[in-house]
Amino acid sequence: MKQQLEAIQKQALDKLTQISEIRELEDLKVAYLGKKGELTRILKGMGALTAEERPIIGQMANEVRTALEESIANTRARLVREERNKRLKDEVIDVTLPGKIRAIGKKHPLTLVLDELKDIFLGMGYEIAEGPEIELDYNNFEALNIPKNHPARDTQDTFYISENVVLRTHTSPVQIRHMQNNKPPIRIICPGRVYRSDAVDATHSPVFHQVEGLVVDKGVTMGDLIGTLQAFAKAIFGKDTRIRLRPHHFPFTEPSAEVDVSCWGCGGTGCRICKGEGWIEILGAGMVHPNVLRECNIDPEIYSGFAFGMGVERITMGKFGIDDMRLLFENDVRFLKQF
Repeated sequence: MKQQLEAIQKQALDKLTQISEIRELEDLKVAYLGKKGELTRILKGMGALTAEERPIIGQMANEVRTALEESIANTRARLVREERNKRLKDEVIDVTLPGKIRAIGKKHPLTLVLDELKDIFLGMGYEIAEGPEIELDYNNFEALNIPKNHPARDTQDTFYISENVVLRTHTSPVQIRHMQNNKPPIRIICPGRVYRSDAVDATHSPVFHQVEGLVVDKGVTMGDLIGTLQAFAKAIFGKDTRIRLRPHHFPFTEPSAEVDVSCWGCGGTGCRICKGEGWIEILGAGMVHPNVLRECNIDPEIYSGFAFGMGVERITMGKFGIDDMRLLFENDVRFLKQF
């Protein structure tokens, strides 16, 4: 049995020198020191030894076990060290190599213009108000002086989710919500996405963006509206830009007007962009209808206000010389990277 123990120790130590992976080391440990390993198998025969032989063989078996455990631990440390060194060598970075040039993303042209519009009106003291794109029919129409069966509903080409729920056709419902929950003075803009059942072509889309503005306070006049729109037009299109108001009808404003700006292409002399007229329509505006104020629990005998609304796509097309609205939604990188 003594010779067997010596043979096991020598055999295990020889194999340890040949091991190159942690997995092989674990297998060897089980093979020699496990419950069914070589050392355990030999120790099961100690029952046949005399009383004088057992302590001698037991001590020798412990010495063999200790020697193997120490050698296995040393081998494990060696393998871990070698694996770490190999990984460090494989993962070395040559800092002298030129770096990879990564493309930097840019803002979408609609976002560029929308941010500029926000900055202009925030500079005038306006706040930004937002609301849901899925809206109640009441907020989208009735509270804006457009009752059921009103002809103006036909021009909106509305997407109905149910009889009383719609995809908002303008951001005016945000104004209604704000007036119902806030007392004058009110000075807000309402940017957002809106929906109308339009056929897709170069100038129309069923999904587009608006920025609407609302001011309600004591003594607000049409002159305040005109002054605001003049300041806005000069800020967005240039200091030489002029505006022109033409009488129009909107159910939620009275009086109402469509607002033109002098053509950004020719300055008003006439060109292809303005079709020779010298003017381009960009928004609608007017004084808030008394019925709308009453619907929001604001006394029109005390307060007055003005509102305006513009399409972000039209302004974007004008600023960047884009002649087809579809380009703004197709996400062609060749187009977008120009901005």
